[in-house]
Amino acid sequence: MSYDLVVWEGERPANDAAAAECFRDLYDRFMVTEEPAVPPAERIAAFVDALLQRWPDLAEDDDDTSPWSTSPLIGEARGALIYFPMRWSMADEASAHAAEVASSMGLNCFDPQAQKLRP
Repeated sequence: MSYDLVVWEGERPANDAAAAECFRDLYDRFMVTEEPAVPPAERIAAFVDALLQRWPDLAEDDDDTSPWSTSPLIGEARGALIYFPMRWSMADEASAHAAEVASSMGLNCFDPQAQKLRP
């Protein structure tokens, strides 16, 4: 079982419902397409780099300390969006850290399970 989190560039939505709509629009635009994958935007790539400074990419995790459920983590990013899974057992700590990093970088963080903006 995994816990998913979404981070994207753009103006902060006014509320959770607006964030859910924005997420669906971005997901449809970047993730559900037959077009070639759009490379991650600079700020999204920098966000991923910041996460990997704390925990290694899954493929490089010799000590089983990484919370990520996919590798490479940057592979989950498309354009202005990253939608990424993490291990359920580490979701509280890893998602809180990811939300904090996203906020510090002026990015939006959304919990698709709860349909809520974070933090």
